[in-house]
Amino acid sequence: MLIRILSDRPAASSEITPQSIWLRRRDFLGAGAALGLGLAPAFAAAAPSPYSTDEKPNSLSDITGYNNFYEFGVDKSDPAARAGALKTKPWTLRIDGLVEKPADYALEDFLKPFALEERIYRMRCVEGWSMVIPWLGFPLAEALKRAKPTSAAKYVAFETLYRPEEMPGTRGFPRIIPWPYREGLRLDEAMHPLTLLATGLYGAPLPNQNGAPLRLVVPWKYGFKGVKSIVRMTLVAEQPQTSWNMIASDEYGFFANVNPQVDHPRWSQATERRIGEGGFFAKRRPTLMFNGYDSVASLYSGMDLKANY
Repeated sequence: MLIRILSDRPAASSEITPQSIWLRRRDFLGAGAALGLGLAPAFAAAAPSPYSTDEKPNSLSDITGYNNFYEFGVDKSDPAARAGALKTKPWTLRIDGLVEKPADYALEDFLKPFALEERIYRMRCVEGWSMVIPWLGFPLAEALKRAKPTSAAKYVAFETLYRPEEMPGTRGFPRIIPWPYREGLRLDEAMHPLTLLATGLYGAPLPNQNGAPLRLVVPWKYGFKGVKSIVRMTLVAEQPQTSWNMIASDEYGFFANVNPQVDHPRWSQATERRIGEGGFFAKRRPTLMFNGYDSVASLYSGMDLKANY
């Protein structure tokens, strides 16, 4: 079986690799690597990564059925119910700003140079819940290096697709978010090897509700930093505006690092509820600083992370 990278419609449940088969495939890949067996390129590209956690991934139904994607509604079930209308082919991605090689890419051309990796990452939502997700993707740094940022570039600004006719959540009143959805990273954060551009999960293309066809994954930050359905990446000199920070800067800081010592006004960050572990009455687990990704701590040396939240 080959991993499909692009689709002109949402992936149906029957087309996504079942969790049990995916787990057996990972065992096969590990055994093949240990024995020095040759593997098909698609499998090799999606081989397990040393950056992956060994925690058990959430089920496919958890990951695809419980989402925040406000372009399709505010309830967790809205993206799965409403995102089927989103057209993901053709798709164009613009990389511009302070780069030597700005370009508009057809997505298939943008993806050609990059080998996919499987990255099993913890994901922590600012609302106090978490998952473990097996992404397919490649480091954002590889795409940025191809664009050749200039010495003036200090940040990366991201923009989500804004297509109201396909995104019913953007047509509501009052407008919750100033569309299109915007996010940003400092350039050193964007270039960190953990920062991923994801094209799939569980061995198949991203479902629409999870941010098809291309989304950002930054595992040490709260989930709202993971901008979905990306259409533009712009290298800039000044800190860019980000959607939730524009709405409530005292609640949603630019950095949004997972920090159990800094509570959101509505949600304690000291503990978290893992989706799939018994619902609201399940025992909560302690939240880890940087969501357990301690290798990023050096990015914030000397910073007060209670003030720079």
